[in-house]
Amino acid sequence: MIVSVPRQADSPGEPQQPPEDRRHMIRRRALTLLIIVLLIGVPAGYLVISANQSRDSGKDKEEKYSATGLVPHWPSRIQRRLYQVPVPDYSYNLAYYETNNWKTSRLYVQFQTADKNLDWFFDTMGVSRDDLKRDAITISARDQKITGWDFSGPGPWYGFTHKQKNPAPTQDVVMNMSDPDNPFVYVVSRTVP
Repeated sequence: MIVSVPRQADSPGEPQQPPEDRRHMIRRRALTLLIIVLLIGVPAGYLVISANQSRDSGKDKEEKYSATGLVPHWPSRIQRRLYQVPVPDYSYNLAYYETNNWKTSRLYVQFQTADKNLDWFFDTMGVSRDDLKRDAITISARDQKITGWDFSGPGPWYGFTHKQKNPAPTQDVVMNMSDPDNPFVYVVSRTVP
């Protein structure tokens, strides 16, 4: 059995609207479809992009924290600031490695730079070129083994230790001056939490 609902009569004061033509109906439906796509599709697309970025970020962090040796990248700004290791702009052959435990945290950094950048490096670290001592290999054998650094090659080799009061880090620096215009710098900065 079909029940029919009575149709409400039009108000006498209300003007009659003409029936909707086909072109207007298509335009109205297209606008409705566009609104639905914008309200559902854009947030869904954003979620997909965000999920991919989050997954990529996790992979980057996993790679960073699972490293077991020097990584050929710049240390982050916060690492450089925390360990007080200034790396001059336009440095190359750059690599770093960070280790942390409950007793001591270390940042190992190597880079090669132009000789003119060394003054900035020393000034920023709070030392001078006069602190360099010839044939002073200040980086321990333990730290050399961790990074794979070998200081037995042709030199001359220079080094110094910049000791600071805790909690400021202490830096051991060794430089290979076989190319005096582009010295190779090795830094181990350690801090006690």
